[in-house]
Amino acid sequence: MASLFLKLDRRTLLAGLGAAALQAGLPAATLAQARRSLAISARPDSLVLRQGGAATPVWSFPGEDIRANRGETIELTLGNDLPAPLALYCRGIDGAPAAEPLLARAPLAAGAKESFQLPLRHAGTFLFDPGLLNDGQPLPLRAKPLVVSEREHISVDRDEVLLIEEWRLRPDGSAIAPGTEAKDATPVYTVNGRTSFELSARANERLRLRFINASQRTVLAVKLESHEVRVMAIDGQPAEPFPARNGALVLAPGGRADAYVDAVASASILLHDGKEACPVGRLLLSGEALLRPAPLPSAPPLPPNGLPAQLDLKNAQRFELVVGVPADWTRPASFTPSAPPAFRAKTGRAVVLALTNRAPITTVFHLHGHHFRLLDRLDDGWKPFWLDTLAIEPGQTQRIAFPAEYTGRYLIEQVATDWAAPRLVRWYSVE
Repeated sequence: MASLFLKLDRRTLLAGLGAAALQAGLPAATLAQARRSLAISARPDSLVLRQGGAATPVWSFPGEDIRANRGETIELTLGNDLPAPLALYCRGIDGAPAAEPLLARAPLAAGAKESFQLPLRHAGTFLFDPGLLNDGQPLPLRAKPLVVSEREHISVDRDEVLLIEEWRLRPDGSAIAPGTEAKDATPVYTVNGRTSFELSARANERLRLRFINASQRTVLAVKLESHEVRVMAIDGQPAEPFPARNGALVLAPGGRADAYVDAVASASILLHDGKEACPVGRLLLSGEALLRPAPLPSAPPLPPNGLPAQLDLKNAQRFELVVGVPADWTRPASFTPSAPPAFRAKTGRAVVLALTNRAPITTVFHLHGHHFRLLDRLDDGWKPFWLDTLAIEPGQTQRIAFPAEYTGRYLIEQVATDWAAPRLVRWYSVE
């Protein structure tokens, strides 16, 4: 089983998309502009991370997963009931410069509250990511999913989030925040806060499973045995449906993938962190009658979000960025908005970034504010999917391109795939 996982990487996951580009969708201006008020607070919490053991103190945002609709604007009130500063970012939400942490919003002090707006232009799976300032803090801080539903009817029986999180436990059972040396710590993984997750389904029930890798440092492969896992969206953007190779998805830290699964048997959910495979849960067929005589036929693509089908690479602005080294990058706790930008883009132009990893291990790059295409090696085309996060192997150069659509200032992030590695940031502008 382990050898099956070791052959997988993010490129393998995405290779099955084929050559079809995403279709153009309705412009955001045509969508209803409803408003939804929401209040969440970060506060002390606990999870049982050892079988038969006591609960481990952590920090989290208690409450149900957040769900909204495409076209709405969330008016978010954020509270910080922790003894440390907080910088919350909604991963995958494009074009919200007024909500950018560290640039438009200063770190939120302990005991304070703030309010800001999030325009939900796109449907998809997103993530409230509190990791910007969590490095080296007393306890790790859990992420919180955000699901933005399509306006169109989606032919699934159930829609479930599977939030995968990584923990490092000391011998005494306490949890270590990322960015901290963890030589004597044991990795533990949870799905929706449980070390042994169970999802019950009726035979031939179609599930939309929203897989989220909320690990702060580790590229993870997740596999559902004995089932076809049909990928429908990546990093919050619809994709031409394709079967995941060997039923496994490979996700960089912060990466998301929506998949359709028709429940045909009870099966294990396995996780591979690059070292070993381990069961983290099960899909269980309930004792109820068949939901339908046979699985549903193949589903059409999800409704498009309106991202462009073409990019003008000939007239693109081009920049080079080195990742894997701290030069010109800074830790979020030391970041100042007056620092010079990594690059300045012009509204309406395509931007091409050449990303070179100088580190001896895989480094993860994340772009705020826009989604990007992964360019072909010869720079003569692109893969037919959109991403906001990319894992870059040691010594490798990857080229990405995005349309500079939303004016404002946005962060870019990098972090090496090592628990003790610091998260580093810079910023760019669209003018």
